[in-house]
Amino acid sequence: MARSDTRDAPPRRRRSFLQGLVYWGAVLFVWGLIFALAFLAVFAADLPDTSNLNAVRRQPSISYLDRSGALVSVRGSQYAPPVDLDKLPPYVPAAFVAIEDRWFYWHFGFNPWGIVRSQVYNLTHRGGGPLRGGSTITQQLARNLFLTMDQTYRRKAQELVLAIWLETKFTKKEILALYLNRVYFGAGAYGIEAAAQRYFGKPADQLSIGESALLAGMMKGPSRYSPVSSADRAARRATVVLNEMVRAGAITPAQRAEAIGTPVRVNPTLASQRAQYFTDWVDEQVRGLVGEPIEDLIVETTLDLPIQVSAEQALRAGVAGARGQGVQQGALVALDGEGRVRAYVGGVDYEDSQFDRAAMARRQAGSAFKPFVYLTALERGRTPETPVVDEAIRIGTWEPRNYTGEFLGPITLQTALAQSVNTVAARLANEVGTGNVAATARRLGIRSPIQLDPSMALGAVEVSPLEMAQAYTPFSNGGYLSPAWAIERVRTAGGKVLYDRSVARPVRTAVISSPALPQMNQMLRQVLVSGTGTRARVPGYDLAGKTGTTSDYRDAWFVGYTGGFVAAVWVGRDDNTPMRRMTGGGAPAAVWQAFMSRALPRLRAEPIPGGLPPPTADEDPIGDILQAPAETPAQADPAVRPSAPAPSPAASPPQPSAAPRA
Repeated sequence: MARSDTRDAPPRRRRSFLQGLVYWGAVLFVWGLIFALAFLAVFAADLPDTSNLNAVRRQPSISYLDRSGALVSVRGSQYAPPVDLDKLPPYVPAAFVAIEDRWFYWHFGFNPWGIVRSQVYNLTHRGGGPLRGGSTITQQLARNLFLTMDQTYRRKAQELVLAIWLETKFTKKEILALYLNRVYFGAGAYGIEAAAQRYFGKPADQLSIGESALLAGMMKGPSRYSPVSSADRAARRATVVLNEMVRAGAITPAQRAEAIGTPVRVNPTLASQRAQYFTDWVDEQVRGLVGEPIEDLIVETTLDLPIQVSAEQALRAGVAGARGQGVQQGALVALDGEGRVRAYVGGVDYEDSQFDRAAMARRQAGSAFKPFVYLTALERGRTPETPVVDEAIRIGTWEPRNYTGEFLGPITLQTALAQSVNTVAARLANEVGTGNVAATARRLGIRSPIQLDPSMALGAVEVSPLEMAQAYTPFSNGGYLSPAWAIERVRTAGGKVLYDRSVARPVRTAVISSPALPQMNQMLRQVLVSGTGTRARVPGYDLAGKTGTTSDYRDAWFVGYTGGFVAAVWVGRDDNTPMRRMTGGGAPAAVWQAFMSRALPRLRAEPIPGGLPPPTADEDPIGDILQAPAETPAQADPAVRPSAPAPSPAASPPQPSAAPRA
């Protein structure tokens, strides 16, 4: 057998550590390059155009002015000219670097360790909440400039690609300057300059350390950490920023202590947050008039800011004083004789709840609905002196009861309304027809559905404070329908007029005639003189109105007026649970009185159309006849602008031939 001539193969030589390191490094580099190219191919294919780096993309702003031209509020975006980073105090940019990206000056657009930490969080918190991205300042800038806010892995990947591109195109200083001039600070402010002006009323180069920390702290959530709506939370966040600034060496511990001990004052114009419910209500109407804005707009409104402030203060104080009776919320709407909204408060605290109770809430009107019953009766021949009997009554299976549980016996219609007697109102509505009562209410301005059951006579009708104010306006202005409105003019920031109410002002319609109008005013004056609304009296003024209370104390109202000016007040609870024996003559009348006491001196109030006011308990009737005053205190103030003039009583409007469906 032949011998094999094979030779033993030499042993394979093992690589040294250095050779292995080079080898595997090359392998990883090649695969990393392949991965990077594949990554770019997938995620960079539909990247946005980066040529518009300097273009400003924002929602146009809408500035709302009151009737005298004072700024009420601004909605939408606000930009200011970009600031030069060199002109800012060093601690301003340092605050943002310390809290948002402490490795900003050392990374190349992204922080691998930050990404790893965020991915661990995302994998361990799969509850459907937002993803964490570990974004650097450069990544945030890329997102703000080019991408959407979608919380997806694809968007994060594109953000990473764009961040690297930004790092190759700009220096760190330029990136930080772009970031500070573009980032959103809430309240419609984009950029550090706009934020400094919006929140503190000063340019960015005058920001203090504490103010800088507050603004930097808002980056975690502009709304959540706003120094206006969440002052305590914003202060705690600012303290965290100050601590990080000390850790980064941007400020000293002594400077931190001084910043914490120095109160930061927020711009009073923004901090007041006046008329926010009004702005919400008007904002939607603006878009209905001129469409979605494509440039900055200025809206001239009918609001009177000093009167608005009085309304907010009166409502807040009145609700606070009645919390012991279970009152939690309220609303107040004031209109002049032309229907202009002069004050509008949709709740006690806009920061706590943005639900607008002035226009959106529908609550039972209670006895504040009775004037429509009595007006219907007067228009059919009855008078304030018509005798009636307060006694038990049964209408079908319904037996209305009086608030006191007692009966007054023979009285007049005027006394029945002043004392808010339920049995008389129920009998009247039954006699004239609930359909006719509903037609009267609609004629005067009630737009909500009106049910025709007998209980509607006592206010089992759900209405808004805005509706009640406009439905009482004809009593104050001589009998004319005056739907509420608030926009005088809409123009662009450049001066182009897009809407002007005066161009096509609607023709006024007479809805109450004589003698019903003066008779109703005579009766409603007595409510404040000797009836359920005496708490609403303001000495020296001709006033009238009506209280309203639902049978279960869920709602309480006072709606009152003088010549050419009406205000409606509602108080209650959002959950519609009963209050503790709260009536319209209590907190609502007190709020109305407090508001009118401040508002009336600003108005050149005229007497209520429809005859002389009756004497009050502390007046001398004979002396008044012999020595009638020439003018009221409000008329003696020549510096205030008049409200709508009170026209003469109008001709009788046609009566419906049949009871319409409501």
